[in-house]
Amino acid sequence: MERPSPEVTRMSALARIRATAPPSAVTAALIAVTVGVTSAAAIVFTAARAAGADTREISSWMLALGVGIAVTSAGLSLRYQAPVLTSWSTPGAALLATSLTGVSMERAVGAFVFSGVLILLSGLTGWFARIMDRIPVPLASALLAGVLLEFGTGLFSQMGGSFAIAFPVFALYLLARRLLPRYAVLVALGGGVVASVLTGGWHLERVRLSLAQPVFTAPEFDWKVLVSVGVPLFVVTMASQNLPGVAVLRASGYDVPVSPVLTWTGAAQAVLAPFGAFGLNLAAITAAICTGDEAHPDRRRRYLAAVWAGAFYLCVGLLGATVASLLTAMPHALVLAVAGVGLLATIEASLASALSDPASREAAVVTFLATASGVTLLGIGSAFWGLLAGGLTSAIASAGRRRATASASRSAEQDARTPEGMSA
Repeated sequence: MERPSPEVTRMSALARIRATAPPSAVTAALIAVTVGVTSAAAIVFTAARAAGADTREISSWMLALGVGIAVTSAGLSLRYQAPVLTSWSTPGAALLATSLTGVSMERAVGAFVFSGVLILLSGLTGWFARIMDRIPVPLASALLAGVLLEFGTGLFSQMGGSFAIAFPVFALYLLARRLLPRYAVLVALGGGVVASVLTGGWHLERVRLSLAQPVFTAPEFDWKVLVSVGVPLFVVTMASQNLPGVAVLRASGYDVPVSPVLTWTGAAQAVLAPFGAFGLNLAAITAAICTGDEAHPDRRRRYLAAVWAGAFYLCVGLLGATVASLLTAMPHALVLAVAGVGLLATIEASLASALSDPASREAAVVTFLATASGVTLLGIGSAFWGLLAGGLTSAIASAGRRRATASASRSAEQDARTPEGMSA
């Protein structure tokens, strides 16, 4: 049997690399992780400090979160061939930053385990999936558009103070969309990096390289802490993270079974909580970067973006102590500008889907506006309240239409019974 030539072997290897690591998917993954880390890592550090964590324990938190996100993102995406991206609970971290003061690390970890078990039970019982199945697609799309609006407008708001960085990103994206549409975001990212370097926006002297080490903390279950920290952490994670996370997948056309996803994220959180994984859930904003056209022209291959995002999150976890120093070195304007261009197509598609049905258009607009407002009530973010407001609007409008239809039917029946109607 004749062996293939070296040229054929190299071409075959390159083809496999392109199939498993398409540049658009890898770029989308890198942007998603960059946005996720830069927008929330500081809050995670604050939450860890509130629990009395030292430097080693903070690094362990990042390691546990990175491992949990990597395993669940890659595993679930490969299992369902869909871009199922997970993340840590940013609203949960904000909640912990204010509620863990005076709470020992052991009792805090007990609350993390308790919250993970509650998410696990939500997946096993299927009650959350039943609720999500009742949400109309236009409202889910409006919810997604409202969640992403801040990042879309962030691209232009950065032009006020960082025009030399934000404008090249936008201009190169528009140009590449016409010439190299598959690599538009990659071109914009590269141009943004060059522009930020030329303007002196990077401070690489602040970066310190070090690996994270796992630190085990035995959980201690105190009912007061479970009620005051564990339950609110569960509610905030489900309402502000998992709910919009499912909406992102549904609005993008991925009908992934919700219950198994919650089961796995809850189980991963419960197992990794003693090392600092306070909250694992479906991603929303960063997931939208991996579900859009920019991630891959073939929607059946976009799951690779979530798989690569999981690999990048693993790197973030392993270099947990380095992440903090890198955050201070990277210009924030670059992150917001690249996130803005990366989400333009997703925002466009979401708004088109939200307003496609005239019957639900008003409810979709209410959902969009309430979600985009960023209002927080009872510790729960605007995604939940936006969906609640939209659902209420839809229910009232549907009741009005039913009454109008019933009234018209009765009028028609009465007309039919009159002598004129009978003779006609």
